[in-house]
Amino acid sequence: MGKATFHVWDEEECLRLHKATLQVLETTGVEFKYEPALEFFANTDARVDGTRVRIPADMVEEALGTAPCSWAVKSRGRDEVLELRDGNTYFGTGSDCLYIRDPETGERRRPFASDVEDLSAVCELLPNIDFVMSMGVPEDVPPEEEVLVQLVAMLKGTRKPLLLAPRDGHSLALMKEMAGLCGEAESLIVYTMPSPPLMHDEQALSKVINSADLQMPLVCATNATLASTAPASIAAVAVVANAEILSGLVLHQLVRPGAPFVYGAGCDLLDMQTMINPFVSPEWVMGQKAQCDVAHHYGLPSFGYAGFSDSKVLDEQWAAESAVTALVGALTRGTLMHDVGYLESGLQTSYESIVLGDEFVGFAKSLLREVGVDDESLALDEIMAAGPGGHHLGTRYTRSHYRGFWRPTMIDRASHGHWEAAGATTLGERVRQRVQELRSAARAFSLDSATNARLAAAVGGH
Repeated sequence: MGKATFHVWDEEECLRLHKATLQVLETTGVEFKYEPALEFFANTDARVDGTRVRIPADMVEEALGTAPCSWAVKSRGRDEVLELRDGNTYFGTGSDCLYIRDPETGERRRPFASDVEDLSAVCELLPNIDFVMSMGVPEDVPPEEEVLVQLVAMLKGTRKPLLLAPRDGHSLALMKEMAGLCGEAESLIVYTMPSPPLMHDEQALSKVINSADLQMPLVCATNATLASTAPASIAAVAVVANAEILSGLVLHQLVRPGAPFVYGAGCDLLDMQTMINPFVSPEWVMGQKAQCDVAHHYGLPSFGYAGFSDSKVLDEQWAAESAVTALVGALTRGTLMHDVGYLESGLQTSYESIVLGDEFVGFAKSLLREVGVDDESLALDEIMAAGPGGHHLGTRYTRSHYRGFWRPTMIDRASHGHWEAAGATTLGERVRQRVQELRSAARAFSLDSATNARLAAAVGGH
């Protein structure tokens, strides 16, 4: 069946980029700055010179062959399962913002652990958010405790799958145990990033190794930057990104062949006037989509971006960019689309931006539906029964199919008179009202006292 999508490269172009990447991996190589990682390359065909590893093509092809094309990530106490495979698309929030916009005062401030929990609880109620990330670095927690406190807060706030961005991989076993205490150890995904260009540090590599050993799905996502850590070319930044991701994949599959791996698309663009890496630019979108095409070429589940803005406040730019990036992100057909609700180029989040993002994601999900041209969808009997001048109001076919059409909850479609009679509210006012409703609503669930005690004991014993 037909479906809406957005392509940059076809199979021939992806294959050419793949061959260019193999040349970089075998000739230039990648830095692996972690001794345990280097040990996995011993007695392989890779050439190890200090921390530089040059990886031959056959090792890359073998890793691509052993990485699974599909993996199930479960919820804790909900029926939903994320089937990580090329062709499925899910949406979620982002991680570790340094600022949040206070829902009561509107002040831009540092987030607290309570914000992580409250944001997760709001996400539990949002129908189009499929997975949850922390969204904030809690200011009221010592740095060495941040990761585990974030996880506890998210486990208390939501039962949806969690995508974790820990500092390193040394606590992954404990984190999986903590998720198990809350009902499902297989509900976590791990996020790591190389250090562009063409380097992996200890923090990233410990996540690669330990996630593979524990069979926790690993998102290996690049942030190579146009005109900075990569040449000012979409194709060139994709080569750098692909080399980083594939080198991570090779190590990952050396640790445990068949461990679940997600191809992390993405690139940055350095704005030479502001020296900021903006999230919303045509080049950024094209670079991400080109890399999603490469992930489709490999048949791997992918990781991308949707539903965010560079705006500093909840204004017209915020709404426009959130809508555009939700739609374009969806059309890339990536598997895990994150950062719904990001503001200020990833430095800030807010309850309002997540709630409105959920609305736009609902629109985007409707856009992803397959459009059939079969007997049922052609509805010739309906057309001929109505005939010239007829109508389809109130028919069984209309009642059945109309329910499947997308309907907004905050976007206004009313006539001017009805809008005025309802209070003549702006979109921003309706979003803020919805946030207050969600925050004041009864929690969808809560952990029992015994589980809370076991979580506290697990964190305290770390």
